[in-house]
Amino acid sequence: MMRRRRGPGLVRMAAGTAVIAGTAGAVRHHQEQKYANQAAEQQAEQQAIYDQGYAAAQQPVAAAPAAPAAPATDLTAELQKLASLKQAGILTDEEFAAAKAKLLA
Repeated sequence: MMRRRRGPGLVRMAAGTAVIAGTAGAVRHHQEQKYANQAAEQQAEQQAIYDQGYAAAQQPVAAAPAAPAAPATDLTAELQKLASLKQAGILTDEEFAAAKAKLLA
């Protein structure tokens, strides 16, 4: 009589498939939770940065103190100095005009 050689049984194959499928499902679930947590943390960080920027934008901006105006006598003295340099030939007409515009600006 010949004996039939049997391979893995149907029940054994079904059990192995169930174990593999269950493991894959558990890994997938774990990865989804991990990615969801990462997304939530990233969103919370971005919201915190936005809130800080919004709060800073809402604060009134203090006006910078104005530079004290130069006394008129200093301006007059500087213009007279420039005029004397031009008359002495040290400054050209263009240089004098540029320096005068700079002083008056």
